[in-house]
Amino acid sequence: MVPKYCATALEAVSLIDNDEFIWTHSMGATPRLLLEALAKHALTRTNLTLLQLHTEHAECLSGPELEGHLRHRCYFGGKPTRELLASARADYVPVFLSEVPKLFRRREQRIDTAIVQVSPPDKHGMCSLGISVEATRAACEVAGKIIAHINPRMPRTHGDSFLPLTRFDAVFEAPMELPEHALATTDAVSQAIGRNVAALVRDGDCLQMGIGGIPDAVLGCLGNHQHLGVHTELFSDGILSLVERGVVDNSRKRFATGKLVTGFALGSRRLYDFVDDNPQVAFLDIEQVNDTAIIRRNPQVMAINSALQVDVTGQVCADSIGTRIYSGVGGQMDFIRGAGLSEGGRSVIAMPSTAAGGKLSRISTVLSPGAGVVTTRAHVHYIVTEFGVAYMRGKSIRERARSLIDIAHPDFREALSRETHEMWGLLL
Repeated sequence: MVPKYCATALEAVSLIDNDEFIWTHSMGATPRLLLEALAKHALTRTNLTLLQLHTEHAECLSGPELEGHLRHRCYFGGKPTRELLASARADYVPVFLSEVPKLFRRREQRIDTAIVQVSPPDKHGMCSLGISVEATRAACEVAGKIIAHINPRMPRTHGDSFLPLTRFDAVFEAPMELPEHALATTDAVSQAIGRNVAALVRDGDCLQMGIGGIPDAVLGCLGNHQHLGVHTELFSDGILSLVERGVVDNSRKRFATGKLVTGFALGSRRLYDFVDDNPQVAFLDIEQVNDTAIIRRNPQVMAINSALQVDVTGQVCADSIGTRIYSGVGGQMDFIRGAGLSEGGRSVIAMPSTAAGGKLSRISTVLSPGAGVVTTRAHVHYIVTEFGVAYMRGKSIRERARSLIDIAHPDFREALSRETHEMWGLLL
């Protein structure tokens, strides 16, 4: 099939009709030009549902004028959707990231149209999903039709990213800069957490981590390590210097040996140039990247994740602040369980000891009402703050509480000890 070449993004999205379920490419590949056109087109349609993970610069679809025309269905919340979720104008679906493609492939979630942003076709007529394969590959497999923005600035990445031009129903071609995230400026707290986490990393570890100040601080402390590998759902610029220095060589991995495996990347233009046509970086379907059975094949998996709140028993809340949805379940449990099953594997929850400018302790006696337990207390290995490391594995509730209070901010330790005794009956 020859796709319809459209003069405008609005013409391309005009194929979308009433009552459709629409998947949008996410993360750094969010097809902003097509979504801006969809915001206009949706006003002429009713009962559209937009399925998504985290999107970048998609606030155009958050306006009140779209009520009754388009509703968001979020597998992960972000800046464009948090207020909608908080006011019940959008729906949140708690699900492991590895399970999202399964929902599509098993037809548990209908997808009528997929909207994507891709590289220009190569000499074989193949376009690349570029810096974000995640669940979009699966969505494109089952979608009734695909609308594509062909962007000459989208990198051509290797792995599961390729789609034939003939698979698209409509295309709109225009250059557009991709969203960039510079290396986070690390403050003293992030640096202290980074040092504490880095002290747990061993030569030969296979790393999974996210992006932001704490992951960047950890990576900045690993320059003297050897033979590190990367198998992660996402990565950013913090990895690049370790690759260039030979610290990350992926030589001890058993899955995709010698290759950096990821589901998506988000960072600077330098990062996008690094992954462009680089056969040593494999962008794979997130059902495979986050598959516990695949993760565990690599020895010494070191999964490093974050949290919004942890109680004194080790329960980890990572998707909500009380009942207010902040992000999503994501891949945290996929990797924490995979690391736990890996030979020599470990997992870390790393977070600042306080929130709200130091007014709240992230370590609490009990979780806030409505807080979502993303990682259970049975799965946690290490919890790290700027004040130290608490080891949870094989520890009793009393031992956990004592260790966690020891790494809480000093301003809260006395109250935490008192409340732990009152609520849990524990003498610490």
